[in-house]
Amino acid sequence: MADTMASAPLEGGFADPVFDAQAAFSAIMGAFARPGTIVELAGLAQPPAQVPPAAGAFLAALADYDTPVWLDEAAKATGIADWLIFHTGAAIVADPAAASFALICEPSALPSLSGFAIGTADFPDRSATLILCLPDLRGGATLRLTGPGIETEAFANPQGLPESFLSDWADNRSLYPCGIDVLLVAGGEAFGLPRTTQIAER
Repeated sequence: MADTMASAPLEGGFADPVFDAQAAFSAIMGAFARPGTIVELAGLAQPPAQVPPAAGAFLAALADYDTPVWLDEAAKATGIADWLIFHTGAAIVADPAAASFALICEPSALPSLSGFAIGTADFPDRSATLILCLPDLRGGATLRLTGPGIETEAFANPQGLPESFLSDWADNRSLYPCGIDVLLVAGGEAFGLPRTTQIAER
């Protein structure tokens, strides 16, 4: 049992680091370029149980020594910290404002978006990207999305968004060009919400 537990963080990374990282990166960039479009990230990485494979693929592809990661309490409980350190070299930080990426496994406990790094006027890219784990990306209340990357309008119906998310998101969008970006994930699927996307209840 001890040997199995010790080896757990060593497992579940990209089987083909170059090809799988490229596939994950391409899918993620597509998700942010076309907000509301669900992309597939299954079969690339296997993070610890209770962390969606899509979240693992995102972090395995994009996290590294220069991108600190913040974890909510639910994420910490999964053992993802050791997995991230081994597979990406990313530092785990206690201050959300110091993180380049944040993994939220309990959406109801999502902190205020204003607590994360939003970048600066000179360097708006020095902001955080949140990976928000949800029960499903389908079957929830319908949301109308507009903005860059969407020809006219798009619709999404993720389940499990926190009640405060839409108002927090409106505040975040008003900070443009600063502000955070969010990747919603469930299982092996994900879709991106860049800071430019306007979200309204249908």
